[in-house]
Amino acid sequence: MPQFTLRQLECLATVGQEGSIAAAAAALNLSASAITGALNELERVLNTQLTIRRKAHGVSLTPSGRYVLQEAQGILQASQDLQQMAHAAGTLLAGRVRVGCYSSLAPTVLPELLAAYSSRYSQVEVDFFAGTQQEIFQRLANGTLDLAFVYDFGLPEDVERTTLYMTEPNVLLPPDHPLARSAKVSLAQLAEEPMILLDVPPSREHTEALFEAAGVSPWIRYRTADFEVTRSMVARGLGYAVLVQRPAADVSYEGLELAVRSIHPVTRRVRITVVRAQSVRPSKAAAAMFDLALELHPRR
Repeated sequence: MPQFTLRQLECLATVGQEGSIAAAAAALNLSASAITGALNELERVLNTQLTIRRKAHGVSLTPSGRYVLQEAQGILQASQDLQQMAHAAGTLLAGRVRVGCYSSLAPTVLPELLAAYSSRYSQVEVDFFAGTQQEIFQRLANGTLDLAFVYDFGLPEDVERTTLYMTEPNVLLPPDHPLARSAKVSLAQLAEEPMILLDVPPSREHTEALFEAAGVSPWIRYRTADFEVTRSMVARGLGYAVLVQRPAADVSYEGLELAVRSIHPVTRRVRITVVRAQSVRPSKAAAAMFDLALELHPRR
């Protein structure tokens, strides 16, 4: 039988997530000495150094510590599944799932998914986070997200990816713009027009790649970090934008009309993917959300 305990693994996992013994102690409602003792005993039992502890600099994990942390997350998740489902003989899904989504994708992907999941698995607590893809990848790596929905662009190697659906970028124009009279617009036609760039990775990199492939240098007049601000600026006649996501109504947040046109020739399509950390075993609740996402988007 293993000589380490689930509590010791939980302390290691929490220290890895929080970055310090004091923060881990607060998160687990334990004393700092109890956390330190658990880490010391775990290192003794495993006969390896797991952490590097520096006063005023927090705690970092050694290579062995990162490996044990990855394995510990799976063990802790399996133990939680067992405890939560034992009373119902495994017939009732319970527990908690933490889902992330790239911010501009969130209004398109999350509401339908969360509504369907809550209806089907009412006993599961769902937390979600919308932010940049870099923030999402960090949270997947440290175990604070179970799965996430992102663009298949610049993904790290340590994530498992599955295509959810495909989409194409469009050009947004003010409704009275001369190019709005055409059903399709080429990127070359936009070269002399002022552009409003959604300056958030990976949207920025994707847009830059589109223009580079077309041999066009855009005139970037404004940069924004918000999807709706970008659309509102276009509706006000301040320039055009290239965006991937398209809301159901072609109006800005202010209620002003937008002209949305296809790009010609057809640019490369964009993959919307669901990603999970390769090193972490998904909980039953997280696996159920993954399956439901694929069910709701059969175009994969």
